[in-house]
Amino acid sequence: MSKRFAGVVTLGVAAALALSACGGESGGGDGGGADKAAGGSVTLKLVAADYGDGPTADNSGDKFWKGVVDEFQAANPGIKVEVQVINWNDIDTQVATMVQNGQMPDILQTGDYSGFVKDGLLYKVDEVLSPNTQSDMLEKFAEFGKVDGTAYGIPFVSSARALFYNKDLFTKAGISEPPKTWDELKADAEKLKKAGVTQPFGLPLGQEEAQGESFLWFMGNGGGYKDDSGKWAIDSPQNVETFTFLKELTAAGLTTPNPGTKDRKTVWEDFAAGKVGMVNGGPMSMPIFEKGGLTNYGVAAIPGKSGPLETTLGVEDWIMAFNKNGHQEEIKKFFDFFYSSSAAQKISDTYKLLPVTKSGIEKLSGDEKLKPFLDALPNATFYPFTDPKWSEVNTQIKQTIGGAVTGDPAKVLGAIQKVAAAG
Repeated sequence: MSKRFAGVVTLGVAAALALSACGGESGGGDGGGADKAAGGSVTLKLVAADYGDGPTADNSGDKFWKGVVDEFQAANPGIKVEVQVINWNDIDTQVATMVQNGQMPDILQTGDYSGFVKDGLLYKVDEVLSPNTQSDMLEKFAEFGKVDGTAYGIPFVSSARALFYNKDLFTKAGISEPPKTWDELKADAEKLKKAGVTQPFGLPLGQEEAQGESFLWFMGNGGGYKDDSGKWAIDSPQNVETFTFLKELTAAGLTTPNPGTKDRKTVWEDFAAGKVGMVNGGPMSMPIFEKGGLTNYGVAAIPGKSGPLETTLGVEDWIMAFNKNGHQEEIKKFFDFFYSSSAAQKISDTYKLLPVTKSGIEKLSGDEKLKPFLDALPNATFYPFTDPKWSEVNTQIKQTIGGAVTGDPAKVLGAIQKVAAAG
């Protein structure tokens, strides 16, 4: 499971550029330039994040990229692509080292692009992506690739959130369908508890993804991290009411015990083990469920206070092109191939992540388990990651918001609001 999708939308690349990393391999630098000047083949250096479970998980990242590159090189014999796959925990610092040493890759796939824009390191999207490929992108996703109106980041993969429920436990508790409102969710949780389910609703508010779980609940009550005018509104009346409800659920023993200390992966593993009745998750949750032996689960829209969410949390990662090595045309060929080939299907098959193109979504539309997420993507809502304060606010949320289900919700959210509004 991607560390990126377990956390915040932006990984703080700009901050990473200021770090002095120890060790790590450097990128390809000008390696392909001499080949091009001499009339030989061009070598593109591609650095990518590993979407496996760890640095040595199953080398799924290497296998995925090898398949893509082999297919591309067969169709473009004059272009070689060298791939370096780096774990999510290390990619920011290793790429920062590459940049500091002037050894930029040609292509980078990671969680954020914006830190490189101010230093003029990236090609603009329209310089390395054909109009046809650009028009195939989901508009809402592509819009977030812009800085001051100019696109530099190209959406790579995406994810959305929905409610998972254990059908066997629902049957045991006499529940015929998933809840659509908070009241229904609470009533179903009470039935599950009476049926012996130890965690009726899985509530991960630990540091892994407290900001995501909280955001889903906020949206269910018409709240969010910002109001309609774009001002921070973390301690809004709607958000305080939301956490008051979650506090009541927790106090009644209807959630994960001590949710403020529980990470998402732990709760998902408990769901897979049949200990949890309902939990919010994404398509990348499904391999964890199935690895744990759970296959009889359903997927539904996330309940809100008065009805199912009309939008859900959307997350996306990025791919971008560095301009130092002068391989604009070769990069453009690679990108156009990537987005028009079977790569979108391979991403979904390998990682259960979702494509960012209209054609890619169409190809996966027959997968019933992915359908709720695919349907939600075009209308997804994102973290306010374009705000420069988000990185700091996100850290504060992860560290403290879990305390709102045991302490005073207004005070906990108010303290986070102060961080957001400061300076």
